[in-house]
Amino acid sequence: MRNNGSNLSLRVWQSLVLVGVFAGWHVITAPDLLPPFYFGDPNRAAFLFGEPLRVFGRIWDWFTGGEIYRHLWVTLVETLLAFLIGTVLGIAIGIWLALAPRASAIFDPYIKAANAMPRVILAPIFFVWFGLGIASKVALGVTLVFFIVFFNVYQGVKEVSPVVLANARMLGASPRQLLRYVYLPSAMSWVFASLHNSVGLAFVGAVVGEYLGSAEGVGYLILQAEGVFDINTVFAGILVLTAFALVLDWIVSLVEKRLMVWQPRSSETERI
Repeated sequence: MRNNGSNLSLRVWQSLVLVGVFAGWHVITAPDLLPPFYFGDPNRAAFLFGEPLRVFGRIWDWFTGGEIYRHLWVTLVETLLAFLIGTVLGIAIGIWLALAPRASAIFDPYIKAANAMPRVILAPIFFVWFGLGIASKVALGVTLVFFIVFFNVYQGVKEVSPVVLANARMLGASPRQLLRYVYLPSAMSWVFASLHNSVGLAFVGAVVGEYLGSAEGVGYLILQAEGVFDINTVFAGILVLTAFALVLDWIVSLVEKRLMVWQPRSSETERI
């Protein structure tokens, strides 16, 4: 009961903070509520920061008119494809290099160089290769997801207990069985632990790609509004993307709880 009361109190305070932020936003951008404070121009603040009532009105029009759903679907498809492809490539190459020391030593400087490169600069190249459709956004997202998965898988395989390996080999496990029952579970535990970061980076890649050049997607809506200095639509797109990212994070949390059910909680490990 005490935990339920504490959680309820926490939710109330979080809601009050959110209401306070939007109330403050409304007050400073409404020229009739406060004296002009931005270079003496009563409309300057509204031009720079938008007006929350108009922002929410734009979001309402998007959802009631159905315009936003096609763009949200495109962004979701780009995010999921980038996540899946980047994760599969990261797992495959991470396991391969972790089990092949010679190949790992050869490719090590190139992987570090590619990881150090700002991947956003690859967007124009992907636009030339794949056009302004979904493929270029997926490619950009894959470059972001791949490295976080790769390094987690590589570390997970490297940290397999030598005792476990020795016991498995003593029991007659073949290389394929070692891969399936020892290396892969160890690697996947690291992948599951980084699910939030992986999905988040896939989402960032999709939105940034849409913003830099696209014909659909929520990032495209923001770009179009920015081109005509429609700050209310820009903020509307940002709020929609923020809510969308929170929904994705919530879904990932549910998946993580299902897949990591075997992992003991901290309270349980403290009692042992």
